[in-house]
Amino acid sequence: MDNMSYPLRLTLMVPKESKSYWHIYFTSLLFIYLLILSINIRLVMVIIMQKALHEPMYIFLCHLSVNGVYGASGFYPKFLSDLILDSYVISSHMCALQSFVIYSSLLCEFTILTVMSYDRYVAICKPLDYHSKLTKNTCVKLILFSWIVPNCICITAVLLSNLRPICKYHIDKLYCDNWSIVKLSCASSFVNNIYGYIVAVIFCCCAVIIIVSYVKLISACKASLENRRKFWQTCLPHILSLINFTFALLFDVMYSRYGSNDIPESLRNFLALELVIVPPVFNPLIYGLNIRYHKTFQKKKCFHCSQIHS
Repeated sequence: MDNMSYPLRLTLMVPKESKSYWHIYFTSLLFIYLLILSINIRLVMVIIMQKALHEPMYIFLCHLSVNGVYGASGFYPKFLSDLILDSYVISSHMCALQSFVIYSSLLCEFTILTVMSYDRYVAICKPLDYHSKLTKNTCVKLILFSWIVPNCICITAVLLSNLRPICKYHIDKLYCDNWSIVKLSCASSFVNNIYGYIVAVIFCCCAVIIIVSYVKLISACKASLENRRKFWQTCLPHILSLINFTFALLFDVMYSRYGSNDIPESLRNFLALELVIVPPVFNPLIYGLNIRYHKTFQKKKCFHCSQIHS
């Protein structure tokens, strides 16, 4: 059957005791979704309105927050409607769209964090070249790279998965993901696996860029007290975001590749939800604290300058 021409109805995992406790699930997840929207949108608005934050690092952070809202919107509205309607069904086309939104957001986050590591490397290791290297034109190119490459990769992955004939109709997860769609087919997954390895190699290169950047950053910090201050002020939130992202990704890989009925359902749900809850909440909170520190530091700097001039 042609999956692209005739959308099929697929069933998703039903949360344990969802009929009895649906109001608790609904209230908790609605609160988390509204929290994600509010803190990310507020962070974006602060960066836009504060001229002192119109720097490459904060522009990249702005896109990280927009990406967090984009990814969360691929999961929460659908799941909240499922809880209200008590109907955990999705069409194959909508399943493909949900998989694309969630995983393009995931890959975009990684590319944005890679771009941010390069930004921190130039800012600390080559401060005199910072404004000449990270011009407005360069920032636009880096932002376009961080959005276009992951989206092109995900479009290809989704097409490869959805052009396969389907012979199963249940996804053992709270939302659609690419590997779950691949497992619905009885055909060989050889092409999908090869493509997955190619994507893994591409993003391993991004990981190498991050590692090399931080090796050079740590070396630069040993020689200068000012560099150490910059490192703790701007790189610590980035490191925490990377750790958070890595754990979220590992949880998702463990669930997708090794998740089975042998694992308790509560643990499987935790592994699935970690990816769509923790990063979009954690990133704006940790960077929001950094922005408050930045603004306080700027005010103190201006105060000292006025004292000297007076």
